[in-house]
Amino acid sequence: MTIPNHTLNDGTTLPAIGLGTYAMRGIPGAEAMADALRQGYRLLDSAVNYENEGAVGKAIRMSGVPREEIRVTSKLPGRHHKKPNVTWCIEESLLRLGLDYIDLYLIHWPNPSQQLFVEAWEGMIEAKERGLVRSIGVSNFLPEYLDELIAKTGVAPSVNQIELHPYFNQAEQRAADKARGIVTEAWTPIGKGTALLSEAPIVAAAHKHGRSPAQVVLRWHHQLGVLPIPKSSDAGRRAENLAIFDFALDDADMAAIGTLTREKGRLFDGDPRTHEEF
Repeated sequence: MTIPNHTLNDGTTLPAIGLGTYAMRGIPGAEAMADALRQGYRLLDSAVNYENEGAVGKAIRMSGVPREEIRVTSKLPGRHHKKPNVTWCIEESLLRLGLDYIDLYLIHWPNPSQQLFVEAWEGMIEAKERGLVRSIGVSNFLPEYLDELIAKTGVAPSVNQIELHPYFNQAEQRAADKARGIVTEAWTPIGKGTALLSEAPIVAAAHKHGRSPAQVVLRWHHQLGVLPIPKSSDAGRRAENLAIFDFALDDADMAAIGTLTREKGRLFDGDPRTHEEF
C-alpha cells in the first residue's frame, strides 16, 4: 500500500493519513499501535496530556518497523508554555518515548488568556535548532494567533491540527493555513459520536464508489488537502481507514458533503478563543 506524503514548509514530510492515539494506553494501547504500524500506518499522533507516550515508544519497538519510517507527533501542554519549561518538557517526552528525536511537536492549545503561546513557540524553535524535534507546529490555532507567532518570531508553524469534519469543515481556517504555507491536520475527522456517517450525501457517495461511509469522509479530507488522523482500536476499522488512496470522489460528491457543514458544528465547546487546557 502506497500512502502519499505532505511536504511541510521545512522540507520534512508526513504521510497523508495518521493514527490518533488518544486513550490508547498501557500494553493494550501499545499492542494496538504496533499492529497499526504493521498494517501500514506511519504517523502516530500523541500528546503529553494523552499520558501514553510510553505506549507509543513501546509500540514502535514492538512493531518491527524501522524508526526512520515512522513519524511521531507529541504536544506541549498549556502548563508548560513558559519558555524555560519547554526544553525539559520535550526532553521528558523523549525519555518516555525512548526516542532520540520527535518528528513533530505541537503547541496543544493556544490558551490565549495566559498570553504565553509566543514564548512557548520561541522555546520550540530552540528545541528544533537543538535537534530534539524535526518539525514544529500548533494545534487549535486561529489565523490571528498564527500571525502573531510569525510576526514575533519569523517562523511559521509547519502544521495546524484542528477539529475538522463535514459538520465543521473549517473553510476559512483551511484557507488561512494554506496561505501561510501550513498543512492542516484534522482531529475527530469522522465526527465521533455523531450521526455523520449516516448522512445522505455520505451514504450516497459510499454506494456510488463501493466504499464505507468512513472511507468516503476520510477521502473527502484528503481531497481538501487535509491530513486526517482517525483513531481506532479495532484492526478492521484501522485497515478500512487506511484504504482511501485508490478511489476518488467527484465534484458532485464533494459539493454534496460540503453542504453538511454547520455554523456551530464543533462537537464540544472547543473554541480556541475560550477553551483552554493545561
